[in-house]
Order: sequence, then structure tokens, then C-alpha cells
Amino acid sequence: MPSAKRKAPVGYLPNDKPPLGQLIILGFQHILTMFPATVLVALLVGFDVGAVLVISGLATITALVLSYRLSGKFIPLYYGSSFSYIAALAAITQAKFGVYAGKELVSLAQVGIVATGVVNILIGFVIKKFGKESLDKILPPIITGSVALVIGIALSKAALDMAQANWSIALFTLLVTTLSSVYLRNRGFFGLIPILIGATAGYLVSWWFGLVDLSGVSQAAWFSWPKFSLPAFTNPRAAEAVAAIAVIAVATIPESTAHLYQISLYVDKLASRLKKKPYRLSRLIGLNLILDGIGDMINGLFGGVAGTNYGENNSLMVITQNYSGWALMAAGLIAICLGFVGKLSALVASVPLAVTGGLAVYLFGVIGMQGIALIMSEKVDLYRPSQLAIGAIILVVGIGGHIGFNGNLPIPIMQSIFPNGLPAIATAAVLGIVLNLIFSFIPADDN
Repeated sequence: MPSAKRKAPVGYLPNDKPPLGQLIILGFQHILTMFPATVLVALLVGFDVGAVLVISGLATITALVLSYRLSGKFIPLYYGSSFSYIAALAAITQAKFGVYAGKELVSLAQVGIVATGVVNILIGFVIKKFGKESLDKILPPIITGSVALVIGIALSKAALDMAQANWSIALFTLLVTTLSSVYLRNRGFFGLIPILIGATAGYLVSWWFGLVDLSGVSQAAWFSWPKFSLPAFTNPRAAEAVAAIAVIAVATIPESTAHLYQISLYVDKLASRLKKKPYRLSRLIGLNLILDGIGDMINGLFGGVAGTNYGENNSLMVITQNYSGWALMAAGLIAICLGFVGKLSALVASVPLAVTGGLAVYLFGVIGMQGIALIMSEKVDLYRPSQLAIGAIILVVGIGGHIGFNGNLPIPIMQSIFPNGLPAIATAAVLGIVLNLIFSFIPADDN
């Protein structure tokens, strides 16, 4: 008998606009993916959850609109709260988990977040002027790929911490999500929503066993006004906030670069399968960093947490082959609604922690694997001692520091700025950059 005819690949490229019904569902799937991390960071650093959600949606929509207007292409990225800034922000806000730190301290931290935006914008303009090649000399694939790998692995403990709330539920959610992503691929619309399928299955099983608490939904108001605030530029400690927070851009710039390179690789692979022109989004790295900076400035000006484009949502797009900028716009609008509509936010928040943990095991792992994919696609020669040294040091310092020392290396340097220790991922990135510059200026015969 002749073999069954293989179905054509299903997916959406960045400029593709899904039908309205699919658009809403795909947008909600993005929200489900970004919600746990964005809200968790807000709770950890003492910011208002409603404000953080609204502003993350606003930053995402702004970046998407500007990318399309300036390049004719959507750069399909979601901007959420960054884990890299937790230690620096918490030191400023003196945060207690789940407790709003108060307008004065939050406004002080916002000064540093605005400064982070300025740093990203300036570097973005430098890259636009001198070209992507100038960035490749400072941040070659061995650095960006290794940083992405570090981020994925560094987040692994957070995923398992959430999963241990109920291992049975977490593993069930993980299994359904994984099987859906593999066996529903290229099988129509359901192949685009494996994360939503896994989350729904986990939620229903949790509800069946009485593990879903809907009391927060009944108690929540339909409308709630987020605690927006302005940055306190005149605060005597403003310079301290800038020094403590803006320097963390060293970690998020390689992270953002790695994310764009990864998503560019997968977008062009899908375009090839669909027999369409490649997008070559990696050429827009300068614009991407400018948009990162604008996103951080929006956060800093109105009371959101310093952000980054989300590897979790990148993983979702890679798994589902849905890179539609329109779907991300829908996600941004839903995030804004969640910030103002108390019951909607409470409903999403009612997803059990174990379900989120099951999803996170997969999504965070894919972040790390995308780093490996980037290194492979760029044909990095790991038999060269220089490349091997850069990758090895980034991995040990970044992963060891994040997991072994709670994200901060206990090295007594710049203690006035980093009283809790040097941020591990940022330090790993800096070490990689410094080593790469040394090897560039003093070349070795290591081919």
C-alpha cells in the first residue's frame, strides 16, 4: 500500500494574521506562558501585580508596532519581567514576598529601570550604525548560545520547585504537553496549542481532585485600578538605584540577542518549509535592543518591573510553530485586561502551582536547548580552545552561581553596589565578553 500522504507543515510566520477566534486562543496561550514568571517577579520585588501586567502588555504592543513600522516585519517577542533584576530590585525595595513595597521605594527602583532602558537604546543605536558584525565581535554565538543555555538550566530549579507542589499533577501536565507537542505537530490548529492543551488537562485533573481554589475569583472585584507610579528622579538615592540596576543590562543584552538569533533561526526554517521568503530577523538586532530599551523605559516610567523578551514565549513559538506578531499583540491586550479586570486575573492565578511547574519543566528546558541549537547552527568549533574556554566558564559561573548561591556570587567586589554578591548570569556574560575580547586582540593559533 502507498504510504499515507504527509500533511503540509502548519504554522504562522511573524506577519501572518490568524483568524479572530484562533487569535484570541493563541494570545491566551502566550499569556498562560508568561503569566507565572511575570507575576512571580512582581511578587518577589514588591511591585504591584496589576501594574506589572498592564505595562508588560503595553511594552509588548509598543515594541511590535514599532518593529513593523520601522522594518516592515514583526519581531515576535513578548516582554515580561526579568529574573535577572530580582536581586538588585529587591535590595532597593526591601521586598517581602507578595507585599507591595510602597510607592516611595518602587518609584526609586523605577529610576534604575529607566536607566536600563537608556543603556539598551544606546547600544542598539551603536549596533545599527556599525552593523551586526560589530556585535558579533563582542557577542559571538559561543557567548549568546551559552548564556541562553545558562538561563534555561538556571531556571530548572524554579520549575522543579513549582512542580513539587504536587508531583503527580506536574508530571501529568508535562506528559500531556509533551505528547501534544510531538504528536499533534502539523495536525491543524490543535498542533499550535500544546501548552494550552497541557495546562487545561492539568487544570481539569486538579479541579477533579479538589486542588483548584476558586475563592480568589469570587472575592475579586470585576474592576481594579493598578498601582501605577512615576520614577523618583529627585530621590537622594537615585544614583544608587541606577548603579545597582542598570548594570544588569549586561546580562539581558546577551539574553535578548540570543533570543532573537534563536527565533530568527526557527522562523526562517518554517519559512523555508512553507516555501516563503526568509525573514532574517537576526539582522534587526540593533532595532531589537532599541525596542528592549523602549520597553524598559515604559516599565520604568509607569511602575513595571525591568523586563526582557521572554525565552518561555520563544519556546512556546518554537514548539507550536506560531510566530505570529498578531497573536503576541492579542496577548498584550489580554495582559492589559488582566491588570484591570480583577476576576480574570484571579482566574488565571487559580491555575495550581503544580500545573505551572509541569509546563515550566518543558518550557525552561527548551530555552536551554535553543542555546545549543544556536551554537550548532552557527557551526561554533568547540575543538578550538578559545571557544571551549569561553563556553565552559560561562556555564560554570552562570549555572553554579545561580543554583548554588541563589543567583549572586559571594565575591567581595563592588559591595556598595551589589551587597548580596555579583549577579551570576551577568558576571558569567561579562567574563565571556572579556575573554572573547582578549582572544580577539591577542589571537592564538588554536584552529
